[in-house]
Amino acid sequence: MPYMKTKDATCLYYKDWGSGKPVVFVSGWGLSAEMWNYQMIDLTARGLRCIAYDRRGHGRSDDPGRGYHYDTLADDLASLIDHLNLQDVMLVAHSMGSGEIVRYLTRYGSEKVKQCVFIGTTLPFPLKSEDNPSGFDRSLIDINRAMWKKDFPRWLQVNAAPYFGDGLPGCEVSPEMTDWTKSDMLQTSLKAILDCNLTLIETDFREELHDIAVPTLFIHGDSDRSLPVEMSGKIAAQLVPNARFHLYENAPHGLYITHMERVNNDLILFIS
Repeated sequence: MPYMKTKDATCLYYKDWGSGKPVVFVSGWGLSAEMWNYQMIDLTARGLRCIAYDRRGHGRSDDPGRGYHYDTLADDLASLIDHLNLQDVMLVAHSMGSGEIVRYLTRYGSEKVKQCVFIGTTLPFPLKSEDNPSGFDRSLIDINRAMWKKDFPRWLQVNAAPYFGDGLPGCEVSPEMTDWTKSDMLQTSLKAILDCNLTLIETDFREELHDIAVPTLFIHGDSDRSLPVEMSGKIAAQLVPNARFHLYENAPHGLYITHMERVNNDLILFIS
């Protein structure tokens, strides 16, 4: 299987399908490169080169027990881009992965990046504060984290239905697809689950978003219960110069599955 080493010698698994313009997919919190299967299989058939990797502590990659903050995660993304000698890349992220892309652009610039797409983003800043009253209360975060430390599989079971829309029109997801997603997350190091959660909750990207200089697309569902659009995608899109914003009706956080055909078509149109 293809692996690469990062700056701190952590081995990361990646998959590289097809040929043509390169698209690099950055996974959501707790998920591996497998989450992008249904985007990659479609886009490679339409003439694109699709690359996805397992974040450190996720899937088939090493679990070094450290480095689960955005600077190191952005360095990992940079290592992949350099390892494959990629140019004119479209970067696509779900959820937490959005922060990795923004921090990559902050640290490395946009010389190798052509476009960015943020799907169900955690941007710009999920934590409630005096100047961010729409964010999550710290007490709610602490309750979830306490549950993860006791019984993470149970938490996944309880939250699977809302993640995939809980029966919303157009959100019919099979029990097998739900089980597959939970299984992917259960392969993730609990250390990575906890540390990455703090990273995505506590990092404020509001200033960095102003500096994004490449064409950017935000895709968000109006029924996202993990990151409601009013506190995330809609605000973030307003902070990025000349960004496009697509709001999907009746779409949840897992819209890359529930609305995969529309997501895939939007990616094709944007890269074109």
